[in-house]
Parts: sequence; structure tokens; C-alpha cells
Amino acid sequence: MRDITLKDGRSGRFAIVALEHLYSGQNGLAIEESHDVIYRAPAVPGAAEALPEPAPMEARWQREVAPDPVLLFRYSALTFNGHRIHYDHPYVTGVEGYRGLIVHGPLTATLLLELVRNSMPEATLASARVRARRPLFADRPFEISAAPTDAGCLAWATDPDGGIAMTVDTTFA
Repeated sequence: MRDITLKDGRSGRFAIVALEHLYSGQNGLAIEESHDVIYRAPAVPGAAEALPEPAPMEARWQREVAPDPVLLFRYSALTFNGHRIHYDHPYVTGVEGYRGLIVHGPLTATLLLELVRNSMPEATLASARVRARRPLFADRPFEISAAPTDAGCLAWATDPDGGIAMTVDTTFA
């Protein structure tokens, strides 16, 4: 852990925990990974959601993802993620205050990176910057989209209302 910062935002008080992971092999540093993990206060029942941000550009590649509780349960098992927001509907709606089961952020990021990899198979990934903006829910299909940029590719997930849920900005070697 590098740092913890407390802030007030549109949805209330939250903490940003800055993490850094360094992975080395026989030839030295192989991967440098930084995370800013956000922990927010519990949702206020009946509070208005933030207005959705529109897509950043026109997509060249796009597909629909229809998440369901089985996918979320399997991804939780695969990643050893026991957080109940991904599989326990009464908990996530009654205790956490969300409208339904939440799609894992890392699952969304993986889907976006796979879209980039499949769309530009000749490219070699140098970096990926992931930014989660709003939750996606298991009972609502969402779109994943991507378009090339000067340095790599920008990919994004949009919720059924057209709002950006996550972006992945990649650069290529």
C-alpha cells in the first residue's frame, strides 16, 4: 500500500487506497501494476444516481454481454472473490443498497481487454489504464466497445442507459 486519501464526492464520503504490485522474474521486473481502489460509504436509499457519461468516441468494434448470476458466481469462484455483492441478491439490495447483483470490475476489464486483443491481434500490449465509473448489473445486458487511438486502443463498457461504466485505455509496444 502506498497511500490512503479520504474525500467527499457526489455519492458521499469515500477513501482511495493506492496500491502498487511489482512482479519480477529471472530477468528482473516483469510487470508493474498500480491500483487506486475506492471504498465508499454505504449507499443512501433513494439517493439519485450520477448522470451517465456518454461514449467517448464512435466504436469500431462492439458486442453485447448478457451477464447472469451463474457467470458472476463462476467468476467469483475462479478469482476467490467471496464478496456477496456478486452472488447474494437479498444482501446486495437490502444491505448494500444496489438494485441487483453487481458485475465484477475485473471481469468487465477482462472482457474489454479481450475485445481489444481479438480486434487487434497483431498488436503487443504495453500498458492498460482501467477506470471504473459506475456499476453494471447481472440482470441488464451491456455493450463493450473499442476503437483504435494514436497510441493503442480505447475500450469502454456502457450500461443499458448508454452511460460509461468502465474505460480501458491501452498503449501498444
